[in-house]
Amino acid sequence: MNGTTPTNATDRLVDRFGRKVNYLRMSVTDRCDLRCVYCMSEEIKFIPREQLLTLEEIISIGQTAISLGVNKIRITGGEPLNRRDIMMVFEELGKTEGLDDLTLTTNGTQLPRYAEQLRKAGVKRINVSLDTLKPERFTALTRNGKLERVFAGLDAARDAGIEKIKLNTVILENRNHDEILELTEFAIKHGYDISFIEEMPLGVVNSHDRAETYYSTDRIMQDLSSEHELLPTTESTGGPSRYYRIPGIDSRIGFISPHSHNFCDTCNRVRLTAEGNLLLCLGQEHSMDLRHVIRSSPGDSEALRKALIDSMHLKPEGHEFDLEAKPIIFRHMNHTGG
Repeated sequence: MNGTTPTNATDRLVDRFGRKVNYLRMSVTDRCDLRCVYCMSEEIKFIPREQLLTLEEIISIGQTAISLGVNKIRITGGEPLNRRDIMMVFEELGKTEGLDDLTLTTNGTQLPRYAEQLRKAGVKRINVSLDTLKPERFTALTRNGKLERVFAGLDAARDAGIEKIKLNTVILENRNHDEILELTEFAIKHGYDISFIEEMPLGVVNSHDRAETYYSTDRIMQDLSSEHELLPTTESTGGPSRYYRIPGIDSRIGFISPHSHNFCDTCNRVRLTAEGNLLLCLGQEHSMDLRHVIRSSPGDSEALRKALIDSMHLKPEGHEFDLEAKPIIFRHMNHTGG
């Protein structure tokens, strides 16, 4: 199936509030070789493999979404590069007409193996999760990770010619908030962008109290402003980051603020979980079961198109994150898609 450029408004994904959805985040697995404390509980149970979408189903959904006006797709997980034969997804979507931007969010550990193949498939930008520059702290935050593997992955991505590398950093009070300036300097030194992210209250974790570890964007900006002048820009990569620049520096400083400065009014994205649920909002449970659609009507591209269009009626106006309340969203971030 080949993607085609939509020709009229009825061939596009538009929700009840007039927001055009042109950005699809597709999780290909809930499994990961790390166990980050804010992402999953220590006793996490992964989805049985037979319940996951096949790679062919993922490609079909992606190409159908492209035919409805989606021009940016981000592959996520879990750790997407842990999925067997995952390059088939990048290769097929990368050559689909109408897709302008094929990107990846990764923890970086598998990039030495895959960076060159990703670049050849059309991936020009990647996001790499990195919350600390301290090896012992990295192992504590990820429960089992080795920081040098991420550094090797970043080097491999740069050597492969991936043009834009952005660090995604979740800031937690008394865990890594003291490294905000150091992480920024690291990004500047290597020519990376960096986005600081407020922790999202998805799933029950037993490693910390989210209300106690919450560190707001305003506090991060205050810390940065002690050393740097931050100038707001109108730049966007199609995602939720609000970007700033430091005069004379190429690296962009981004902020993703689901609590303090939510971005619901301009939301242009939906998420596909690894088991085939199309989530219409990160912080709500509204979803469409695309696995059922695609398996009950195999080969019927019109049924899939209709399901995607109909799903827009389920997209809520926004989320209502509450750090003090018990989570209303019980799926963990690795199930949601990072």
